[in-house]
Amino acid sequence: MDTTYSASLGDRGRLVVPAGLRASQQWEQGTTLLFIETPHGVVLATRDQVKDLVRAQLAGTSLVDELVAERREQAKQDGAA
Repeated sequence: MDTTYSASLGDRGRLVVPAGLRASQQWEQGTTLLFIETPHGVVLATRDQVKDLVRAQLAGTSLVDELVAERREQAKQDGAA
């Protein structure tokens, strides 16, 4: 999955996605692709790939769960004193 592909920008801004990349990503004719501009470059992905990326970045410990755990620990310490 860490393969590098290159393509040249054609007339009127057309870009041909290399066949190997299309195959590995399972992108077929008509697949809508999003170009996401970041400070480090451009990310090219489908809507579903972007949803998965955002969900993965937001996954993790819930701030609410952390706060509740902290409050319970504090209450336990206050009760022991």
